Formats: sequence, structure tokens, C-alpha cells
Amino acid sequence: MAHQFFFNSYILDNLPAPEVGFDVVQDLSEPRLRMYITQRGVKSFFVRKRVNGRDKRIIIGKYPDVDIEDARSRVSEILNEVSKKIPVRRKKISFQDFVAIYLSQKVRRGEDSLMKLKRAINLHFQDLFAKNMQDITESDIQTVLDNISGRAMAARMQELLQSIFNYALDMGYCKNNVCEDIPRVVVKRRERKLKKTGLQKIISVIKKEKNLTMRSAFLMLVYGFAPKTQIFKMRWEDLDFNHDLWLDMPLSGKAVLLLQDLPQNGEWVFMGRGKFHLTDPRFAWKKIVEKAGQPDITMDDVHKFLMHSLVWNSDKDILRENMNDLLFDLEA
Repeated sequence: MAHQFFFNSYILDNLPAPEVGFDVVQDLSEPRLRMYITQRGVKSFFVRKRVNGRDKRIIIGKYPDVDIEDARSRVSEILNEVSKKIPVRRKKISFQDFVAIYLSQKVRRGEDSLMKLKRAINLHFQDLFAKNMQDITESDIQTVLDNISGRAMAARMQELLQSIFNYALDMGYCKNNVCEDIPRVVVKRRERKLKKTGLQKIISVIKKEKNLTMRSAFLMLVYGFAPKTQIFKMRWEDLDFNHDLWLDMPLSGKAVLLLQDLPQNGEWVFMGRGKFHLTDPRFAWKKIVEKAGQPDITMDDVHKFLMHSLVWNSDKDILRENMNDLLFDLEA
């Protein structure tokens, strides 16, 4: 059950982030209004409503971008809107056309991530493209999943199909979600073995790397507290050394020192081949982790270790201090 209290800015500003997962709190003034707090300290207002036998959670917006009174006032409007019965559309639509609508209206990703998703859709869902949404059966979906090599990919594609058909149901393009009763693809999660000592060994090897671009980019995976795709696409124009910011994200002290020592010879901080930014230097990374005695560790493992270790805070100055404290502890 969600923890209940009267929402006010003082309490919401000082709500602690959970160590894992997320917490939920509920407003006593408007009991239908609730809030998620993630382990990164992100706070989002939402409401719940059971529609067509399914529990729907509708995000109102992030706090403090949406203030408390606005969130309270929008609860009734949102619940009335989702309670309206959506008529089933007589006009048919193909799976391919509906996926285009789904991607434009429901998916919020960066350009590279969106292109990667589209490639996966074109590869795995091609047999569904010509079929109308109303005509696709549970057997069709199961065949698609059975033809995907790799259980992890099959599980991700099953989740995507579930989301696509939920949206089609909400939009009135089908009467039921044909994915609903298909057994979930079970994936054995890879155990991430990166520990503090392992990361320290990796950092030590990175510092000995002779290639300046690789050495700097790999160190920024640690000092930048961001995923590799964001690090490698870093632009000089997005950096504000007067306020130690990268876009709206505070930079750690070590990140600032590293970046200020690099030559500013173009648009990208980390140049790859030609005039493009660095993309995925997996072979260079493989050599690093093998020398460090951590051959199974990926760049994503480093980011996730840092995200779990960092104490998040909505105040940029406090967050920067927490970054610096963590890096000092790693390199002490």
C-alpha cells in the first residue's frame, strides 16, 4: 500500500529515493493522485484506473515540472477521459501502418535508439506487416516469437507486441489483445559481477591506454555518469564549463578536468572514423577488460554499477558532490 500524506512541496522535495526499484506515495487531499519515486530521484504524478479489465496507470507529469495543484486538478479530467468507451473502428488498418502510428505517438527515444528499434521490428515482425490488426491471431504471434533466435530478444519483442496491441485496443483497432494469454518468454538474467575492486582495475588499465580518444572516452564512461551512447555522442556545444554542466546534467570534477584537457577540433568530443562521433569501440574495450582481468564486463555494466552506487538528488550541486565523493572513493 502506498504511504499516504497531504502532498506539499516541502515534503515532496525531501522525499528520499529508494535503494532499488521505486516507491509510491498517495495524496490525502486527492486520494486518486499518487506519485512514483525512482531510485534516481525522479518523481512523477500518476493516477490508476481499471479499463476493460486491465489496470492502467496514467502518468500526469514529472514533479516539479507539474506542480501539486495542477496535478490534483487534472485527476478527474484524466479519469473521465480514460473511462469513455472507445468504439471499435470499422476501418481496418495493417499491422505495418499501425506500428508507424505507435512509434510516432508512444515511443520517446533518441535517434540512434529509435533506428535500432525499427531495425528489430523490420527483422522480426515482417510476417505480420501485411495482416490487418483485427485479423492477427494468437497463433501468428506465437510463430513470430518462435522464429526469434535468443530468448532475451524474444522476451523484448514479446513485451513490445504486448504494448502495441494494448495501444491498438485503446485506439479501437482491435477488440482484444491477442498477446494477453501467450506464456511469457522466460529469460535467465546475466549476473553482473562487477565489483568496486574490479572497476578500480579497469580504471587503472584505461589510464595506461595510449590512444587519447579511447582513453578519454572510456574514462568518461566512469566520470560522466551516463550511458555509453550519450557519452560517445557528446558535443562541445552542449558543455558549459562556466557552470560545470553537460546539457542540464552536472559534471563531476574529474569529468571537467578531463574534458578541458582535450583538443576542441570539431563538433564531437570523441571523434570516430571520418567526421562522425565514436560509436561502439567494443574491440578496444575488450582489450581493456581482459588486461584488467575482468573479461566479461561490458561498458553497460560500468554504467549500471555507477547508477546503483550514486546517491541521486534533484539538487544539481548536491548531486555533483555525490558524484565527486563516489569517484574519490573509487580512486582512493
